[in-house]
Amino acid sequence: MISFKEARELLEQEVATDALRKHMLAVAAIMSALAAKLGVSEAEKELWTLVGLLHDLDYERTKDNFEQHGLVTAEMLTGKLPEQCLDAIKAHNKMTGYEPESEMAKALVAADAVSGLIVPTALMMPSRKLADVRPKSLTKKFKDNSFARTVSREHIMICQELGLERNDFFTLALEALLPLSDELGV
Repeated sequence: MISFKEARELLEQEVATDALRKHMLAVAAIMSALAAKLGVSEAEKELWTLVGLLHDLDYERTKDNFEQHGLVTAEMLTGKLPEQCLDAIKAHNKMTGYEPESEMAKALVAADAVSGLIVPTALMMPSRKLADVRPKSLTKKFKDNSFARTVSREHIMICQELGLERNDFFTLALEALLPLSDELGV
């Protein structure tokens, strides 16, 4: 299995865009927090974190052929992550034809979406800081479909399939990202 250090090196090697790297780090942090909240084992929590970190590894390669997004990452990681992780990565992009069936896959879809709401919300704050974002701010932006239009509200709501209400999910995600605020630039 790939280590977190090796995964970070792979991310640096494969992903040129700084914003995409930050997004992948954010999703990894949210996945780790979700794993802890859902009571998965430490070994399993590490896998959830790696899935979050590596889920968009192929994004720059597949952006013009988006049906392949996730599938190429799974190929790249074959032998480095267990099949359940590869399945979650494939399922985070509905265009692949894979459905998020496992808890891990559902968590990835929700974490991916919520990170796309949190960072733009932070950038809209007068301070432009994550520390000033509250669940109430996220709820307001969530309800405004013109804000962060590409963020699927439906995907965020998959949190309910994991036993979390939206506000609790917002709180968990914000708390997960706060320690990374400097690295994320918000």
